[in-house]
Amino acid sequence: MKAANIEVFFATLQAANPHPQTELEFSSVFELLAAVLLSAQATDVSVNKATRKLFVVANTPQKMLALGLEGLEGHIKTIGLYRSKARHLMQTCQMLVDLHGGKVPRTREALEALPGVGRKTANVVLNVAFGEPTMAVDTHLFRLGNRTGLAPGKTPLDVERGLLKRIPDKYLVDAHHWLILHGRYICQARKPLCWQCGVAKVCGFKDKTPAPTNTTARRA
Repeated sequence: MKAANIEVFFATLQAANPHPQTELEFSSVFELLAAVLLSAQATDVSVNKATRKLFVVANTPQKMLALGLEGLEGHIKTIGLYRSKARHLMQTCQMLVDLHGGKVPRTREALEALPGVGRKTANVVLNVAFGEPTMAVDTHLFRLGNRTGLAPGKTPLDVERGLLKRIPDKYLVDAHHWLILHGRYICQARKPLCWQCGVAKVCGFKDKTPAPTNTTARRA
């Protein structure tokens, strides 16, 4: 994708959604960290359903530890991989209390040292909680980076570095959210909705999905 097209791409996304936000529900940095940790290989919808009740009783590392492992598992058992996630979250809470005074650290090194927190989770926290221009490459960003020609790469780290290099600075803080939402609702994995896409004209995807015919629409 050419630089001029990248400018149009993000200016269009910005005009459509000037203040994009994560769809995970949280009211503190700790709640954000916990929600993102729980969201691995799970939908935001399923995480929100669980955390709405969980955060009422355990919205700090100390309260989460007091809840206990079995108590935590009971609140998140509807989320995939809940046992390993519960164990990691409890270990993370203990480290937050022991090493950081119960606060979520704001450096990548300290975040990635927490159990269950990898580069992607750290990038989300750094971006959403602390406003840093990071790029959390999930399946949506990886797909868009390659499909659109914005930042092709063989690994998530390749795509992350490409996005950080090619996206204009003025869009970087919000770009992560725009791309996730675009991939979730428009540039979908199995069938991109190109006829609904506001950036289709500057996208490098060659096999753009045509608009459905009236007959197809009626059948749907």
